[in-house]
Amino acid sequence: MARLTSKLLLCSTLIAPSLVAAQDAGGTVIELEDIVVFGGLLPMNLDTTGATIDVADSEDIQRAGPSATTALDALPGVSVSANGGLGGSATVRIRGLSGPYVGVRVDGIDVADPSGPQTAFNFGTLTTGALDRVAVVKGTQSAVYGSEAIAGVVEIETWRPEVTGLSGKAQLEVGSFETRAANLSFGYLDDRAELAVSLGRVTSEGFSARDTDDENDGFEQSTMNLFAAYQVSDTIRIGVTGLWSDGTAEYDQAATDPRGEIDETRKGFRLFGEAQTGAWTHELSFSRYQIDRFDDLGFTRDFLGERDTAAYLATGELSSGMSLALGADWTEERAELDAEAYDASNSAVFAEFKANPTDAMEVSLTLRYDDYSDFDGQFSGRAALSYQINDATLIRASLGTGYRAPSLYERFGPYAGSTPLDPEESLSFDLGIEHSYGDRGSVKATLFWAEIDNLIGFGSAPTCLPSHAFGCYIQTDGITETRGLEISGSYAITDRVRLSGAYTLTNTENDGERVVRVPRHDLSLALEADVTDRLQLGVNMTRVADTLDGFGTLEALDDYTVWDVSARYEITDTANVYGAIHNVTDVSYQTVRGFNAPERTIRFGVETSF
Repeated sequence: MARLTSKLLLCSTLIAPSLVAAQDAGGTVIELEDIVVFGGLLPMNLDTTGATIDVADSEDIQRAGPSATTALDALPGVSVSANGGLGGSATVRIRGLSGPYVGVRVDGIDVADPSGPQTAFNFGTLTTGALDRVAVVKGTQSAVYGSEAIAGVVEIETWRPEVTGLSGKAQLEVGSFETRAANLSFGYLDDRAELAVSLGRVTSEGFSARDTDDENDGFEQSTMNLFAAYQVSDTIRIGVTGLWSDGTAEYDQAATDPRGEIDETRKGFRLFGEAQTGAWTHELSFSRYQIDRFDDLGFTRDFLGERDTAAYLATGELSSGMSLALGADWTEERAELDAEAYDASNSAVFAEFKANPTDAMEVSLTLRYDDYSDFDGQFSGRAALSYQINDATLIRASLGTGYRAPSLYERFGPYAGSTPLDPEESLSFDLGIEHSYGDRGSVKATLFWAEIDNLIGFGSAPTCLPSHAFGCYIQTDGITETRGLEISGSYAITDRVRLSGAYTLTNTENDGERVVRVPRHDLSLALEADVTDRLQLGVNMTRVADTLDGFGTLEALDDYTVWDVSARYEITDTANVYGAIHNVTDVSYQTVRGFNAPERTIRFGVETSF
């Protein structure tokens, strides 16, 4: 378990498997048992934590195709809106709250863009080639992650080797819109060392982003991900994670102008060292992330965002059933917009206490204080509780406070007002119940509610400078409130047929008016069948209803139902071919008014492991 604890503490990765050695012809296999999550500062078990967490595993991600948003969109409480196809602007909403309220980590590296109007991540350029697990921690998580975590956090883990010695996998895929994808992952694992390298390339001619023309908007991107760690001694472990991507995405600048192209390069790394001293584990880390964008027709053309983070975390057991985590971090963000530079920093201290008062109950309490360089400090807290009613039924509840710091652009950019902005503040609560049907499946339902006040918006005010003819960023009146219900489950109808699904009812309002692009009803169903020992078939249905969009006067987007079918055939124990047809009935629909969604698409691929 020492190696498991190290992997969990490594770079705040949300999910890590428990490790069990078993011999086979290919070497020692690292099998997956109970999933252990890192939904806080202390390791927690997915089956017992009071936090609400949903996971898309490697099979879910592979079925999604080149875009990671497809796998995310199938999770309860998560919806996606996109301005066109692969490589375009795509927003992931958690329980109705959009990108600036959603934290994103890739192998522990914060990948939100510090140079954007709001600090957020564009999911439209996130491809699936290297991804192994994507998990969504829902509800306010500022006590763990700081700013940009009011709605929750998306934790992404890339491929890792699971057998001793050399291993890997390769994938080739072709599809509609002249889409081509190639991915290669390889690595090495033994008692002391772990190495994983993933390379990927995606190109697509695409389709027109806007519905007013038929000019294709293409996308191409190359990616690389790295993980390396070495056990120096029984008590010391060091390592590094890294990411790099370079791509070009075309877009339609306006309804009457199909021109537009964005070149974007992302790169980041994280160095870490872990030391075991008695019952305590200490981790020191430093990470750097940079995103460099050039928009050839934008009002602002050159965007450069950078983030440095240094952190310390200590975890240990106080006694049987009680654990404590203590830590501190420092972050500096920098943005350069057409040669205009801005920067700000903050320091934070945090702690988490977890206890099991009884065998059936788990309680955790997390506190954090952030001290910013240019506005007042912020306290955040989270309490989570789970209670096992019986062997089959579990109740979860969590309560959290959080905040969103104004972005560098909002604070210092060309539309910053003369009065400093304060952070937005939030309060969230959820209550859920989960029931297991043994080995057959499970079902869970969660009620959620969140409120955000002290909102930052664009408008006219005395604090706007005379040069701000169109207004500036100000603190606005009103409250954003989101509430709803999530239901999800899976059940093995027979040993060969499995049914799963998720439904979310969401009502999100800003000062009494519904928020745009948040579907009130979002339903997904999936049926999988092992036709033979080697052939698997799948059918997926997505139904989205009651969504509004527009500026000023809101209008309803058309409700839609999309059907997908897929098939996979194992040629050998290490190679398979697969195919999928998405939007089988060729439904025309939009998630953003005026922007196309994909029509019927077909893709085929081959995948092999070694």
